[in-house]
Amino acid sequence: MVTVGERAPERLVERAQAKVFRTDIQALRALAIGLVVLNHLWPVRLTGGYVGVDVFFVISGFLITGHLLGEMTRTGRVRLGAFYARRVRRLLPAAFLVLTASLLLLVVFIPYPRWDRNAWEIAASAGYVENWLLAAMSVDYSALNDAASLVQHYWSLSVEEQFYIVWPLLLLAAVALAGHRTVDSGSPDRGARVTTALVIVVVGIGLLSFAASVLYTIAAPSQAYFATFTRGWEFAVGGVIALLGSRIRLSRLGANLFSLAGFASIAYSALSYDHATSFPGYAAVFPVLGTAAVILAGTSHEALWHSRATALRPVQWVGGISYSLYLWHWPLIVTAPFALGSEASTLSKIGVLVLALVLAELTKRFVEDTGQRWTFWRASTRRAMLLMITGMIVIGAMVAGVLVWHGARTEADRPPAQVIASPCEGPAALMPHASCKDAFDTVDYTVMTQKNEYFHAPAECGDFLPILSYGEKRTTIECDFSEGRPGARRIWLVGDSHAQQWQGALFDLARDRGWVVTTSYFGGCPAADITFRGFRGEWAPSDAELCMRWSRELADRVAEERPDLVLTAMASRLQFADDGSGTSSFDQMTRGLVNYWTRWADRGIPVLALADPPFNSEVRSPDCVLLNVDDPRECARPRAEAQPADPVIAAAGAAQTERIKALDLTDRFCDAELCYAAVGGVPVYYDADHLNLEYARMLRPELEAAVDELLKRSESG
Repeated sequence: MVTVGERAPERLVERAQAKVFRTDIQALRALAIGLVVLNHLWPVRLTGGYVGVDVFFVISGFLITGHLLGEMTRTGRVRLGAFYARRVRRLLPAAFLVLTASLLLLVVFIPYPRWDRNAWEIAASAGYVENWLLAAMSVDYSALNDAASLVQHYWSLSVEEQFYIVWPLLLLAAVALAGHRTVDSGSPDRGARVTTALVIVVVGIGLLSFAASVLYTIAAPSQAYFATFTRGWEFAVGGVIALLGSRIRLSRLGANLFSLAGFASIAYSALSYDHATSFPGYAAVFPVLGTAAVILAGTSHEALWHSRATALRPVQWVGGISYSLYLWHWPLIVTAPFALGSEASTLSKIGVLVLALVLAELTKRFVEDTGQRWTFWRASTRRAMLLMITGMIVIGAMVAGVLVWHGARTEADRPPAQVIASPCEGPAALMPHASCKDAFDTVDYTVMTQKNEYFHAPAECGDFLPILSYGEKRTTIECDFSEGRPGARRIWLVGDSHAQQWQGALFDLARDRGWVVTTSYFGGCPAADITFRGFRGEWAPSDAELCMRWSRELADRVAEERPDLVLTAMASRLQFADDGSGTSSFDQMTRGLVNYWTRWADRGIPVLALADPPFNSEVRSPDCVLLNVDDPRECARPRAEAQPADPVIAAAGAAQTERIKALDLTDRFCDAELCYAAVGGVPVYYDADHLNLEYARMLRPELEAAVDELLKRSESG
């Protein structure tokens, strides 16, 4: 608690926001939630709808700063405990209700292999640290292929809650520093210093946060999106309007133009931004300043041109339920395809929207509003905080139960020692002389468990080796299937996770032959002599440089080791090279692969380059087979669309040596016209872009033939 005097100075009073209901702010809430929900339902139609979150952040900064300033002017102090308790009463009942409902939806509808990540995110959301969990996972390449969780949207609520905790402390520190903990009501100068200190602190924090947002968005865009400190300036902009807005006098015409420009700026962002926009950074300026302009224009509390639309009852109603609507819409979107047993359609999306609106209205009326009026905790700050802790513990206990249940169900899901396919099972159904009646009409299973994990490592694989290691980033493991026999062949498998997806077939072969296999993987990173820029988008410069360093040092290490054979694979069609020459990334990748492999071949090391399987998530929903179990043919896509040109194949063809060979198994995924997501009753893919381990192991005969041919060719040459 900080005392500002028995009566607040006049200058401070003038800056306090009057308690007047603002229909324009309620309309901004309606616009923000509308943008977010429509973006999540129809992401291709409203590509930048995610800026609605930034609108919410500015509104929160304005309202909370105004509220705190108002309390200071009315009472000369801020009771932090009471402030936090009000936030608890306002936000947590609905948030905890939806988290509990999400746990129920999880165990009833979502395949159990996905329970683990969802449960952990529900726990993180209950503790309001979901944004930091997502930021941590954004640098984990394997996590990028996981399906979105039921509570992923809680990241923004976590940012807001962290703001609510820190912001009052910063403002009170500014008041204490300027007023020496008291402000004499008869000292206008002292009051002016308090106001000035508040403005300096808010503006200073805003500028520092904006600079951090710009720099961090450039350096680490994935993490920057979720980080609290990259969003703090958005709250600060709202805070500045709360502190100074009443002193900025706009003419009626100016206010009208300001507000319309603000709405236009938000609309421009929502319509023109997309997933490739570097965000937040500079790009967030448009929706943030647009929101600030609308709020500032409405400080006179006069009806403006937009009021005829924004004050309409439906708009105000949506604004009123915006918090509950935000909570409910996402878990419903994620659950709907599993509950309905089909991929999302326009009709099902409309149904989800209607259900979300109904649940939001009920939650607003019977949980949000009722919770704030509940006398038992309204009368006691301590009770409110204790009930918050109790709620977190209860959700934590439920999460623990789900995790235990998940562990029990997955205990038996270990990959079998051998995979033996019948003539019409899996890729064998696409053999040239196969005559299988139902090669694409049935599927034996749809849920991916541990036995399908492409990254499964058998007991013969040891710990990470000390080589090709970069801090916590470790890449290289040795798997010894030789049982100590001298003279065992030494094989390397290198690349990104698209090389890792082949290890099941190679390990089966190595076990039978008594080989020693060394694997070195760097997620998303090509083993190639290129100027690497990113995978599926631009990487942070430091991450791209680390990738290229690993690639260079890998080339040196393999050349030094001189193994009997190197197998390599990568998602080269989704990796981008740019050396400034103006040539295409495809051509640079092709040339870089030729140069890379030729160095090994010149030292007598044969190289088998594995062509990438057809696209999955780029051409269909990763859950397509799961949602079309009765007719997996629905997941088939044209071959030209699913399997475009691959730099790996182009590079192998351009190499001027017999020691470099490509293995293209497209015909084990596609016929002449279509590529399939399930073949011979077996799902092809484990996740968005990796093979099902069982399917990969069924491709061992083709891999074995190619390996033997190349080894024989190399030895005879």
